[in-house]
Amino acid sequence: MTSTTTASRAPAEAAPSTAAPARRGTNRRALLIRGAGALLVVTAAGYGYHWWTDSRFTEETDDAYVGGDVTLIAAKVPGYVAEVLVTDNQQVHAGDLLARIDDRDYRAALAKAEGAVASEQALIANLDAREKLQQAVIAEARAGVAAVDAETKRARDDQARYASLVEKSAVSIQSSQKADADYKQSVANGQKAKASAEAALRQLDVIATQRQQAQASLTQAIAERDIARLNLGYTELRAPVDGTVGNRRARVGVYAPNGGQLLSIVPARGLWVDANFKEGQLAHMRPGMRATIVADVMPGKVFHGRVESLAPATGAQFSVLPPENATGNFTKIVQRVPVRIVLDDEDARLGTLRPGLSVVAEVDTKAAKVVTADTAASKS
Repeated sequence: MTSTTTASRAPAEAAPSTAAPARRGTNRRALLIRGAGALLVVTAAGYGYHWWTDSRFTEETDDAYVGGDVTLIAAKVPGYVAEVLVTDNQQVHAGDLLARIDDRDYRAALAKAEGAVASEQALIANLDAREKLQQAVIAEARAGVAAVDAETKRARDDQARYASLVEKSAVSIQSSQKADADYKQSVANGQKAKASAEAALRQLDVIATQRQQAQASLTQAIAERDIARLNLGYTELRAPVDGTVGNRRARVGVYAPNGGQLLSIVPARGLWVDANFKEGQLAHMRPGMRATIVADVMPGKVFHGRVESLAPATGAQFSVLPPENATGNFTKIVQRVPVRIVLDDEDARLGTLRPGLSVVAEVDTKAAKVVTADTAASKS
């Protein structure tokens, strides 16, 4: 009787101990569900708050690329490359010598031009000496004219005196005739002396004209010498800016034609981003707005900049073959407008970020949208 009672009580006592863990498991699941729900609500609320305060004001595009003023170094004068002093991807500074073209022909041309300048200068010096000599000739001619004038006066007086003496039969007629001939000869000599003096004076005009011509030739010779000197200087290709050498085609012995590209220099600073935003993203975008840039080449690194300008037309308008939509079949395509984003000084330096890389650009248009909303509210 006792054993039977004890056996019947055992299941009854075991039932409560089994039900308690079940209730505890149910409560734990409920707590987990409530916690997950609360976390979801908090997350959604945080996301909603972030969207309301920040994200809805941000315009983003992954159609963006890094740009820079890549300088193409080309030969100003033709010739064979005699020396290349840089290697691929080498950093250079403004003024560094990059390559040299064979300059022997240009040195000879400069020497010839300098000889022409010296020749014209010698000609001008000779004309100056001739002018001084001609001044002496003119002075001599004027002195001769004065002497002849004096002789003519004496001959005229003799003529008059002999004519008077002939009337008085004091001298022979032959003497009077000789005096008359001497006077006429003296007059002729005077005319000749005056003509010579006038010719000597006119010779100064000839020398002056020759000097002007020589001066013009000297100016031309100096210009040709300067051109020859410039051409000689152009045989040395120097870096115009600080940067890194790229796309090097210059090789010793290669013929470089006039204007032939030999290498490129990527600037060490001044990088920007050209971001192509959809036309629907530009309503509130203005120059001066802050922008952030993320590049695949540096995950986690955020670059900062500002909107410098918006292109005056869509990118399609600047293509080689602009689209023509005046046709029977038309499909609307969302157009994109290039937006220039200038990177801040620290981020604009050439480093891992290089021209041509793809980036994701975000522009914060909050200020413009808030102003628009405030303006609309004030009008209402």
